[in-house]
Amino acid sequence: MMRRVMLELLAFMAAAIPSFAQQAQKPNVVFILADNMGYGDLGSYGGGELRGAPTPRLDQLASEGLRLTQFLVEPACTPSRAALMTGQYSIRNGLSLIAIEGSPFTLPDKAFTMGQLFKDADYATAIFGKWHLGAEPKSLPTAHGFDEFYGIPPDISWDSATYVSTIELTHSIPAPPGELLAKGPQIVEATAGGPLRTVKPFTTEVRAEIDTELVDKSIDFMRRQKEAGRPFFLYLPFSMGHVPNLPSAEFKGKSRIGNYGDKLMEGDHHVGQILDTLKELGIEDNTVVVFASDNGPYGETAREFGNGGTPDMGNSGPFRGELGEVTEGSIRTAAIVRWPGKIKPDTTSYAMFSIMDFLPTFAHIVGGNLPTDQAIDGIDQYDVLVGESEMGHRDSLLSFIGGDLVAARWKQWRIYFTDVHPTGSGTQRQPGIFSTSAPLAGYPLVYNVEMDPHEDLVVGGLFGWTSGPALKVVEEYLASVKKFPNPPAPNITEFRAHD
Repeated sequence: MMRRVMLELLAFMAAAIPSFAQQAQKPNVVFILADNMGYGDLGSYGGGELRGAPTPRLDQLASEGLRLTQFLVEPACTPSRAALMTGQYSIRNGLSLIAIEGSPFTLPDKAFTMGQLFKDADYATAIFGKWHLGAEPKSLPTAHGFDEFYGIPPDISWDSATYVSTIELTHSIPAPPGELLAKGPQIVEATAGGPLRTVKPFTTEVRAEIDTELVDKSIDFMRRQKEAGRPFFLYLPFSMGHVPNLPSAEFKGKSRIGNYGDKLMEGDHHVGQILDTLKELGIEDNTVVVFASDNGPYGETAREFGNGGTPDMGNSGPFRGELGEVTEGSIRTAAIVRWPGKIKPDTTSYAMFSIMDFLPTFAHIVGGNLPTDQAIDGIDQYDVLVGESEMGHRDSLLSFIGGDLVAARWKQWRIYFTDVHPTGSGTQRQPGIFSTSAPLAGYPLVYNVEMDPHEDLVVGGLFGWTSGPALKVVEEYLASVKKFPNPPAPNITEFRAHD
């Protein structure tokens, strides 16, 4: 009798072990980051077919997960990527301007990144695409928790594929064409702790096919980790949306709006390939998939990249502004999160959700620890994702350009501390990253982005009390800077001699 009871108990425990192990298994995380894609580009956000560029796979992803409608980022690519990786305002790492080759501003070695969070949780980690946080050895993704990196030069962006051709066009750097190609931007790769290795020149031909290459490497990475039985974090910051939107041969001419639409459709296809692979590998139910954009679209500043009279740019939806500004259309964009069994399908959330919030939210999901010796501006929004909180835990966000705090969001109010406006006029009108910032005469400009999404009407006279809560947010930030001082803010227009 006792022997039979023991056998039955052992059989029960053996049957229970797989389910216990499945419960304890950490989810994979795939984070796909588009580049300069506007709020109004995807079908699930009012674009897609209406924009002349259908996005069926991303619309499918939205129908299977959660669509964030108040997802807020920083004004440009380097700042947003720094905020995503560190869970901090970009200014805390001296990266509140777009990184450019030759500038001294780069990700510090002390920065704690999302790569390190997952690495510490025993995940396999990889990034394929654009890092844009610096090329110094201390700044590389493989120095910050990533096992593998393959992509474009880590201190510049997708438009660097045009550098050699524009140098040849202008004869600014005299050299034989072959020599320029060898000295120009290069596709690179690296593994954890190792140096960058040059793979091949980053030409416009390579630019056109780069996303196909990045997705192939991503699929190979996922297959390898599935075979090894390891959870993985895949960061895929591909080129979808960024000038020059040179589509692959397969997608050239597919849309009705030129290169930008072609690349939008191509990116949609690539997201579908990732989703199909997760399903094929049998791991889609245990994988968190995030698709987001780093900031709003290029606008007038990208007009030189137009094709056939069609601007090479995205759409901000109902909002005003473009990449490089702190207007709503620049810092509000699309974000979709799918996690079968945890996130309810075909849902939306109007909770204010910052790109910085992903780091503490992922820490919650994988049981990771965040540093205590530095400020963390991100907020754990796990309960927003799983539908346990309607409005989340964030009601404010600050916006910086270089060393200047230029605007704030508090609830539905957008409040400007400087008047950001385009420089120049006529054909030389320069908004976006070439805007100027003028001091205000003592009072901030206030807009209500729910009453007035396009920010056409200043309502500071009627709703002057909104400045109080916004200034409290500023005071809290300034207090944190006293405790955790910022490094020098980036600036590439003012130079001072030092002893």
